[in-house]
Amino acid sequence: MKGTQLPTRRRSRGPGRLFGLLLALVAAIGLTSTTAFALPSHKDTSLIRLQLPKLAAAPKDTVAAMQPSWNLGNTLDAIPDETSWGNPLTTKALFDKIKAEGFRSVRIPVTWSGHQSATAPYTIDATWMNRVKQVVDWALADGLYVVLNVHHDSWQWIATMPTDHDNVLARFKATWTQIAGKFRDSPQSLLFESNNEPQFNNTTDAQGIQYNSELNTAFHTLVRQTGGNNATRLLMLPTLHTNAGQEFLDALVGEMQALNDPNLVATVHFYGWYPFSVNVAGGTRFDATAQKDMSDTFTRIRNTLTSKGIPVYLGEYGLLNYPDHNHPARVELGEGLKYFEQFGYEARTAGVTTALWDAFNFLNRTTFQWRDPAIINQIKSSWTTRSGTASSDRIFLAKSSAITAQTLTLNPNGGNFLGLWQGNTMLAPGRDYTVSGNQLTLTATALTRLAGNRAYGVNATIEARFNRGLPWKIYVTTYDRPVLSNATGNTNGVTIPTQFRGDLLATMEATYADGSNAGPTNWTPYQEFNNAFSPDYPGNALLLTSNFVNSLRDNAQATLVFHFWSGATVTYRVTKSGGSVTGTVG
Repeated sequence: MKGTQLPTRRRSRGPGRLFGLLLALVAAIGLTSTTAFALPSHKDTSLIRLQLPKLAAAPKDTVAAMQPSWNLGNTLDAIPDETSWGNPLTTKALFDKIKAEGFRSVRIPVTWSGHQSATAPYTIDATWMNRVKQVVDWALADGLYVVLNVHHDSWQWIATMPTDHDNVLARFKATWTQIAGKFRDSPQSLLFESNNEPQFNNTTDAQGIQYNSELNTAFHTLVRQTGGNNATRLLMLPTLHTNAGQEFLDALVGEMQALNDPNLVATVHFYGWYPFSVNVAGGTRFDATAQKDMSDTFTRIRNTLTSKGIPVYLGEYGLLNYPDHNHPARVELGEGLKYFEQFGYEARTAGVTTALWDAFNFLNRTTFQWRDPAIINQIKSSWTTRSGTASSDRIFLAKSSAITAQTLTLNPNGGNFLGLWQGNTMLAPGRDYTVSGNQLTLTATALTRLAGNRAYGVNATIEARFNRGLPWKIYVTTYDRPVLSNATGNTNGVTIPTQFRGDLLATMEATYADGSNAGPTNWTPYQEFNNAFSPDYPGNALLLTSNFVNSLRDNAQATLVFHFWSGATVTYRVTKSGGSVTGTVG
């Protein structure tokens, strides 16, 4: 997209054959801490105390010690420079913050192409190389493991390998030879990653797998040849596209077996079931399909890799374009929390170390404050335990109707439900709510009290608490069916005046009279949130984007159905004629 230290093994002269045998014994029994050994003197029975260096842990233990991990995204990988994509210059204080937040490793993606000659000998600019080393060294100094890679080069020039094989291979080798040389003496807590999300233009998966294998093999060979700590440094090898499909995992296992090197790590990425990840095709909820996609992915990883002793570093995870403080949330908060809760559980049970992709959307790099505490708190909690959830984090009460009892389905995720709280006040079982199995019903009496004056929007926040993990927040919300008005626009888009009246937009359905789909995502009637449409809650408007408008057939009316989280729907009709667009209600 979009490190724990391993000390160096050193060979040195000792007091003869006996010392050599003792070193062999240490290696055989796998001592992992500095240990004092007694050696007999030539002259008497007094003892000589020797401090032997701490030996490296097994690769799978090292990768386990790297959990949890964090990505310095959209920074050194930005094009053309470090601050080009909106993040400030990286400082050591940033890594101090990351370490203090409980992360044990960082992935530092780097795009080299803009700082490298495009022709042989493909020299990397010394100033850029030194800046990368400065940033890496800051993280290492904080005791963090560090993963360093070749990032957007993957699609900028490596992807042309099928039509420019020899030049791409030569440049790839030259790139890694220079990187490996610069970091040759860096501690073993620095890991190298071959290539980010390998991809190759106009190829089948089978062809792409072969190209990826060729690059991974070249990477392994040349890094090892540079010597120093690179002789045994942990090296990460990605699957094609960093995809965790079975055929890609199997191919990577074959590569690793052929290389016959114990110091290798497999790496893949995960951004969830695509319709849910971007909110398209009606994928508004973390439903059974999205859950199965996640659990199946980790089952494949466990069965193919971790259960066989192959360590796995999941180098990027999250949801595509969520959270995003620059745009309305395309994924509803509670559904996003469910995703991150299950993700942490699946990764833990599969023995996978995971690196959160943070382009800017989680940690504010200027204030060092988390942009959405609810999300990061759920992520952190999932590192160690499960949390209970419910079918929704909202109870919608129509202002135009009498308040009645409302039911949610609890999902304790193996825990026990303890009760409901509003702040420090416990709601009364029986009077305020009842529980039958996993069905939680709030009474009309309790909801009337919680709704208060019934102003549109959130009237009260209560919590379902469980015996472990985080509480599940439930927002008692007053709404009425949203009201849209007629509008005109052009190919730059249409702004529809909208009274949301406490409701929130979930998705938009678009079709023509003949039943075919309208909109840029023509394989589904349910268009992509923030790509075809977007709510503007402060501005009291719904926006149809230029992308959506320009995809419409000329003079063919499209029927839009806006779906809201309360369950309400509103029908709207749009017609494009030349450069003008008209929208009408109903």
